[in-house]
Amino acid sequence: MATITQDDIREYTAEEVAHIIHTAKSAAERASAEYLHNTLKGEDWMPCGFASVEIYEVRANSRAGKIFKAAGMRKTQGYWWWNNPGGLLVQNVHAKAEGASAAAQVLRDYGFRAYAVDRLD
Repeated sequence: MATITQDDIREYTAEEVAHIIHTAKSAAERASAEYLHNTLKGEDWMPCGFASVEIYEVRANSRAGKIFKAAGMRKTQGYWWWNNPGGLLVQNVHAKAEGASAAAQVLRDYGFRAYAVDRLD
């Protein structure tokens, strides 16, 4: 499916939003795994923490908002919260942050206002 970047994110169809989320998730999985294998040499060690993506300016009742909810994201305090988009089951915050950064970049490339955030445990 070829997806083109819209000038207004409200113009995306539900299928296009689902494709964008899939693309962002794939990028996050790849980035997290590469960091774990290349930088950490496959060892999950400190520092422990969390990483997520915050997506702003998407209403919950919009097409994109409904797809975000179906994808497991949560609307909280004015933004969508996507926890650990890379899905890597490790403790290392940097591996998770790499995935969150990759997912946020894909979303930004498609016109969404998205930011990667992380915090230590």
